[in-house]
Amino acid sequence: MRISRLVTRTLRDDPPEAETASHRLMLRAGLIQQVAAGVYAYLPLAWRSLQKIEQIVREEMDAAAGQELRMPALQPLELWQQTDRDAAFGDNMFRLEDRRGRPLALAPTHEEVVTNIVKGNVQSYRDLPVILYQMQTKFRDEPRPRAGLVRVREFTMKDAYSFDADDDGLDDSYQAMAQAYRNVFRRCSIPVVMAEADSGAIGGKDSHEFLLPTDTGEDTVITCPGCGYAANAEKAEGVYPGQETPDPLPLEEVSTPGIKTIAGLAEFLGVSEAQTLKAVFYAADGEVVFVTIRGDLDVNEVKLKNALHCNELRLADDEEVAAAGLVAGSASAIGIANMRRIADPSISNGGNFVVGANKPDTHYRNANYPRDFDADIITDIALAQPGHRCAKCGATLESTRGVEVGHIFKLGTFFSESLGAFYLDTDGQQQPITMGCYGIGVSRILAAAIEQNHDERGIVFPPPIAPYQVHLVGLNMSDEGVAQAAGDLYDRLWAAGIETLFDDRTDAAAGVKFNDADLMGLPVRLVVSPRNLRQSAVEMRGRTDDEADMVALDDVVGAVKGLLGTS
Repeated sequence: MRISRLVTRTLRDDPPEAETASHRLMLRAGLIQQVAAGVYAYLPLAWRSLQKIEQIVREEMDAAAGQELRMPALQPLELWQQTDRDAAFGDNMFRLEDRRGRPLALAPTHEEVVTNIVKGNVQSYRDLPVILYQMQTKFRDEPRPRAGLVRVREFTMKDAYSFDADDDGLDDSYQAMAQAYRNVFRRCSIPVVMAEADSGAIGGKDSHEFLLPTDTGEDTVITCPGCGYAANAEKAEGVYPGQETPDPLPLEEVSTPGIKTIAGLAEFLGVSEAQTLKAVFYAADGEVVFVTIRGDLDVNEVKLKNALHCNELRLADDEEVAAAGLVAGSASAIGIANMRRIADPSISNGGNFVVGANKPDTHYRNANYPRDFDADIITDIALAQPGHRCAKCGATLESTRGVEVGHIFKLGTFFSESLGAFYLDTDGQQQPITMGCYGIGVSRILAAAIEQNHDERGIVFPPPIAPYQVHLVGLNMSDEGVAQAAGDLYDRLWAAGIETLFDDRTDAAAGVKFNDADLMGLPVRLVVSPRNLRQSAVEMRGRTDDEADMVALDDVVGAVKGLLGTS
């Protein structure tokens, strides 16, 4: 491709809307163009990279016995209602109607459709196992699209689905997919952490995320340097600092004028935050629930949502709190009986806690569970934090930020039972098919690769996913000798199977061409100029090399292959 014909435009300055390095560089290098909030067009350079990423994914899926198919993005909403996942996805699902008023959805994922396909094609245990996958556009109405291709409303995804006779078969498929994912990310030069994760609206009993560690990531990963344990903060378990349980003292009311926070309460009364109990009010599917947790801990809202089995969970607003008769800043579970009460086990770790007295500017000392208050549910709803102890080996937990680039789930039999996908076992008895699902964000891999591979000058594309392998720069293209030599070299490179982008512009200065080459970040840069031609040579430099080499014109193709590692 000649840059004079390429549909793209580089930017000299950073776009003000760019939040991350990948977002900034993809806009500056002319890889993407925003169409709407969270909706991007992939321009030719990005599209070539995405096709290469897709091919890497395809090769690894095929090697793991996957069969590729293509399912519709437009689906009847009725199918989603059979599994109740229309409610689980809530406002994140795009909904529409056809001209006859029949409700439809733009698919955020494809479990329902693929289960129906297998239902119509699998009859007995002899037909199992099966792994089906596709490359497909997905739609999710994200409330806050951000960071370019990291959090968008339309994106390209590889989703795969395994179908097995039992849990043992699922375990085998799950491990095969996990290894295939490791291979994909290694080939795309993305170092990942495989972390335990919550299944969310996809459902299932076990799941793992593959995350690229980066300071700009939107996910927090809790890790253990001792045993290698890793989990998304939504799923992570830790052992928080313990306390001795003292002999219970009588409940004592104290005045706390103007105190509304745990930090302020602890300072005012001269106690540690761990000596207090925190009250938090949530709305679960519109119902106000009362949450109690030790004051030095935070509520893990994913764990809480799972414990409540609700579709929507959010902090209750001021009107809901007032309508429930709760006193913000001075509330506790003491005397509360008209709403669901959820508590973390930390309420029993210690004793003689300071809690709200359910009237303004007043708290109690020496509150103890279960003497003074009760709970309808007691379950782990605490957010694991760095500094807590690992539940597996006791080492101190650490945390890092990360971008999710893949997610795998053990679905079990929920979808097959809901949609009637059964098979006949060896005894002729009907059994539900055991399922798993496996997603890779293809477009997000592109963003993650750039996030991981860049410098102060621009993108540093890993060779396997670079849109082109060589950036050929012609300097002083108005010189007939340069134009002829550069054009001939361009043809020779393509004839040798070396994908080449040729900067043949006649109106761009040398500095502009070099800056664009660094910004676009192709693995190898070749420079043809009048000075080089006087030596019958071409300047060659790898994108990350400090110095360039002079290579004889006749030896360029072989030298490029050697630098790319393809000779």
